[in-house]
Amino acid sequence: MKTLDYDIAVIGGGAAGLTAAYGCASEGMKTVVIDREETPGGVLLQCIHNGFGLHYFNAELTGPEYAARVLKQAEDAGASFLLSSTVMKIEDCGAEKILTVYSRADGVTLVHAKAVILAMGCRERCRGNLGIPGDRVAGIFTAGLAQRLLNVEGCLPGRKAVIVGSGDIGLIMARRLTWCGIEVKAVVEIMPYPSGLSRNIAQCLEDFNIPLYLSTGVTNIHGRDRVESVTVAPLENGLPQMDRAWKIECDTVLFSVGLIPENELAKECGVALNPVTNGAWVDGNLMTNVQGIFSCGNVLHVHDLVDFVSEEALRCAACAVKWIRAEKKDPVLQGKTMCGEHLRYVVPNSYVPAGDGHFYMRPKIVASAAELVVRAGERVILRKKLRWVKPAEMIAVNLPAALTADCTAGENLNFELEEVKA
Repeated sequence: MKTLDYDIAVIGGGAAGLTAAYGCASEGMKTVVIDREETPGGVLLQCIHNGFGLHYFNAELTGPEYAARVLKQAEDAGASFLLSSTVMKIEDCGAEKILTVYSRADGVTLVHAKAVILAMGCRERCRGNLGIPGDRVAGIFTAGLAQRLLNVEGCLPGRKAVIVGSGDIGLIMARRLTWCGIEVKAVVEIMPYPSGLSRNIAQCLEDFNIPLYLSTGVTNIHGRDRVESVTVAPLENGLPQMDRAWKIECDTVLFSVGLIPENELAKECGVALNPVTNGAWVDGNLMTNVQGIFSCGNVLHVHDLVDFVSEEALRCAACAVKWIRAEKKDPVLQGKTMCGEHLRYVVPNSYVPAGDGHFYMRPKIVASAAELVVRAGERVILRKKLRWVKPAEMIAVNLPAALTADCTAGENLNFELEEVKA
């Protein structure tokens, strides 16, 4: 059994993991990235469309191009890689963490690290998670699997498709399928508003005249050897109105119904999870309740843009480096972050008084104009006007240290979203 020693171990080789590794290695930390795939890059490698990197690199890149850039940054900074390797266990031994890693090439390897950064990303929800009844036949895919079949394997998943859910991957696949000659009969969304970004609705559906049915659900999938049709019904108060249902003929069904952070490993080592995001509970330094274990990227909460993932990963790396170099490892006294009724969550879950704060939140409402109000106790410390607020688009807010300089460790920050009437 081989044993390796590092300052920081990063689990996951996607955008978050590679950027975090770059941030750590560039500060002189002996850093390793552990990933179960043969090639680093994560899901970016199958996202051959453009639109990546506009914020982080100030350039419009495809997914593989973005992955190549962050990989080169990590390699040039001196990060090491354990590829085709799976972390099976994380042991918290106080001053160090011990990771049990399995691989075909090396068998079992023990990786000793002073800190661990979780960057495992997400997996897709599938038909089984939704409980849609019907026949178990060929032609049913998650949108990400269909994307891989088309963009990496070069295989057509079918000829006539219905997409369930209007998440960004599903919208992008609607366009991709159309380009490949596959007829997209409909995109069906149970919510009264789309789940994807506005630009994807415009560029992927409206530009190709693909119908989007809101407040509508797929109630059955029909077929013998392969999908033949689906039954679709409008929803009222969440219940399908079967008297108004209709059938859509298709041979392929794609599911784009959300992502689940891959936190099984974190949960086993004692990391507390946020029931709203399904990601780790993290403080203002992006550290979990287990000292020395940090979290960033989609495994923490689902991001809209990979640029935001990289920005968060850099901050996480800086916090991990600072924590390792600190002589005292005592927890920093922090205040909690709370969200009002029109916000689904706020991340991080606490903040450092008199420290620069970076917060992400997801709205519950759809509004053409709104105002974000941040209160420290009863004091209003920030008001920010927002346009076109919707659950599909995350809100990012930076709080300079000066705004929380007068806050005490026990004082909560309350984030409230107020709709502005025209």
